[in-house]
Amino acid sequence: MSTHVTLSAPTLVALFGIFLGLCPAASSAPKITFDVGETALHVHIGQQRIATYVWQDAELPRPYFRSLTTLDGTPVTRNYPPDPVIDKNNDDHSHFHPGAWMAFGDISGADFWRNKARVRHVRFVGEASIRENSATFTVVNAYESTGESARIICKEICTYTFTLHADGYLLTVDSTFRPVSGAFAFGDQEEMGFGIRMATPLTVRHGDGQIRNSTGGNQEAGTWGQSADWCAGFGKRNDRWVGINVMAAPDNFRSSWFHSRDYGLIVANPFGKKAMTAPSDPSVANDSTPVAKDGALRVRFGIRVFSVPDKTEPNLGAMFETYTESLRE
Repeated sequence: MSTHVTLSAPTLVALFGIFLGLCPAASSAPKITFDVGETALHVHIGQQRIATYVWQDAELPRPYFRSLTTLDGTPVTRNYPPDPVIDKNNDDHSHFHPGAWMAFGDISGADFWRNKARVRHVRFVGEASIRENSATFTVVNAYESTGESARIICKEICTYTFTLHADGYLLTVDSTFRPVSGAFAFGDQEEMGFGIRMATPLTVRHGDGQIRNSTGGNQEAGTWGQSADWCAGFGKRNDRWVGINVMAAPDNFRSSWFHSRDYGLIVANPFGKKAMTAPSDPSVANDSTPVAKDGALRVRFGIRVFSVPDKTEPNLGAMFETYTESLRE
């Protein structure tokens, strides 16, 4: 059964007009534009497609971004599905790590990370907002458990904003979760939060990649399980540093630990208190992040996709400052 996009007709006409050159104002069109299909929304900057948001996939029961690239088309996330040549020996968890995503291994016992429960796209909210150097769309998602006690645990309103920068672009994620059938709780696991899977050539294990975080940590050994403002993966492609900086908003309910692996996974996780700090200590109890039946939980993250000359390493701290400035706008 097909999903019906609820963006307004005038918005769709304007968007498709820009792409087909039918809009009289095409010459002054925004730099960032959306192309809405039956199951996915494609994001373009100029003529370059830089990301695809998929809200319906027969094999992956939750929305996600795939095929993120730099402004010149260099891939920064792993192919989905993995390419048998490019991603040889790096094709694990293909349906768990499709590119960039929000997912949770435990919400009131339901596992949305490993696709044992479903995040259903409900609708788009209102019209897409397209400005000179940024573009925004908002969705509603329903988190549904499975089995005999199947129910909607909570709903999420999530706003995605792409902002153009000279060295790439910033994608911000602003999600609010509200209960549907009573109070619920986020559990304590490594696999919780907003994550990315780096393109294979940019990884430490399979390429020439680097991992850095805001506290000076390097590679998996120095960044995994560490609380940080940001954690970035990057490598050299054609005499440039190319990569993604994963950032957590300072006003989230708790700072994030990072689930960062040399094979290319980076996840900002504010939920896994025991899992990320004391996974082998039986004296430390599992944590829980409850949401009352009349409450809500808001979390925000950002990823900065960049490509800069390789004469000096990218200024990752400045990228985080730019992100935090955007949160105050």
